[in-house]
Amino acid sequence: MIAFIDGEPGQDVGLVSRALADRSLVLAPVCVVELLSDPELTPSVEASILKVEVLEITPGYWERAGRLRAKLLRQRFHPKLADSLIAQSCLDHEVPLVTRDRDFSAFQKVAGLRVMLAEGRLQ
Repeated sequence: MIAFIDGEPGQDVGLVSRALADRSLVLAPVCVVELLSDPELTPSVEASILKVEVLEITPGYWERAGRLRAKLLRQRFHPKLADSLIAQSCLDHEVPLVTRDRDFSAFQKVAGLRVMLAEGRLQ
């Protein structure tokens, strides 16, 4: 989303653009927080972000996210808390994550998170 907002090129940006157009784009709640935390965010971009559907936090989410992060830590990965919450949201709703952040590959390996990297390949 950040690359899309910043007008950067890339297959991932094209995916986000198409998902916005066909209203299939969804955001993890933590992504909304991250996006709205930008002090330079314009009111029009903020309004656009707030129009996107947000994935529901389902019962047991916090426990699953904590266990997921612990599982990665046991395997000597170093997952960020926010990344763990984003990954768990995607796993709960069985949606792929479009990202440029290769840190999510650990969630892919350990938990089967479907990740669409900037190159546009679902992994």
